[in-house]
Amino acid sequence: MEGGSNADDFAVGCLLSIKTTLGDEFDGQVIAFDRFSNMLVLQEGLKSGPRRNIRLLKANYIKDFSYWGQAEDPLDVKNCFLDINALQAREELAVRQAEAGAERIGVGVTSEAQKIFDALSKTLPVRWDKTVIFVMNEVRVSSPYVPESVSGGTAAANERVKKVLELERKRLQARVSSQ
Repeated sequence: MEGGSNADDFAVGCLLSIKTTLGDEFDGQVIAFDRFSNMLVLQEGLKSGPRRNIRLLKANYIKDFSYWGQAEDPLDVKNCFLDINALQAREELAVRQAEAGAERIGVGVTSEAQKIFDALSKTLPVRWDKTVIFVMNEVRVSSPYVPESVSGGTAAANERVKKVLELERKRLQARVSSQ
């Protein structure tokens, strides 16, 4: 931070206008300041309301700030309500979505194989089993991910996967040739 500052500059409740070294500018109220980590916890905006953003900011990233005044402790129990159940539900949903997203990424496969997986997943339930794509939990698509490498499942399911695979390979080739 340019210029010196002391911990009193970041006392709980201070209303500040902040410019960061990264070019962000915002107004906020200090919720907490940890001297050891040099970390500020700020409630963005100077107006009260039911929903407000909380920002964590290393004080070293503050380029300049203006002091607007002092307000009451923003976390005063009578003025603050956190719905812990809603926060936990949001966290659980975010974790499930991250896990589901990670399962959709093939390990040790080419970008072309991943594109084929992504295309199949738009219309059919798919999952990876190492480098093999399982479609509808019955049809297997092995490397090199061509119609001839489709096996298992009912004849109708097998043909449907082959058709989708053929169309996607044509789309991929068309994209490559047009670049």
